[in-house]
Amino acid sequence: MKTALLLVDIQNDYFPHGKMELRNPVEASEYASQLLQLFRTKDEPIFHIQHVAIKDDATFFLPNTEGVHIHESVRPLREETVILKHYPNSFRETDLLEQLQRLDIEHVVICGMMTHMCIDATVRAAFDFGFPCTVIHDACATKDLSFKNATIPAVYIHNTILASLNGVYATVMSTEEFVATKKHSLQ
Repeated sequence: MKTALLLVDIQNDYFPHGKMELRNPVEASEYASQLLQLFRTKDEPIFHIQHVAIKDDATFFLPNTEGVHIHESVRPLREETVILKHYPNSFRETDLLEQLQRLDIEHVVICGMMTHMCIDATVRAAFDFGFPCTVIHDACATKDLSFKNATIPAVYIHNTILASLNGVYATVMSTEEFVATKKHSLQ
């Protein structure tokens, strides 16, 4: 099964001193880097998804800022594809679907940021387009959320979203599990 890696929004604004710092972005990016190296070694398709804010009231991922750049831990090589997006769903108003179809991709491995927003939206869209998905949970990160007068810790948000995706929309596993089961089977 021809597989592609989608690295979603692993960008500077999500890291320490960024405009929207997440919980454990450095750790997540290190796991994402391991996946990236595996796909590079196997010469498998890699897609870096980069969010660029276009709303007037946006506070992060602003064009022409350091925060919008893809983080150095997963910086794209010249020959790797970068898809610019403006919405949580990486397929919306981009050519991601066409590029995956052109390469006859049959399965996508997804990691990145934020678990509750762009990862969730992208996985559900990929599933709706017919792609079996694998989400690498330790290569994703999110943040605390507030609702009414309560703050929900990032770990609960992260685990709840992944639990809701697992089984129907995706297979959710760790980097170690993915590498152990897929290292020799990628083609």
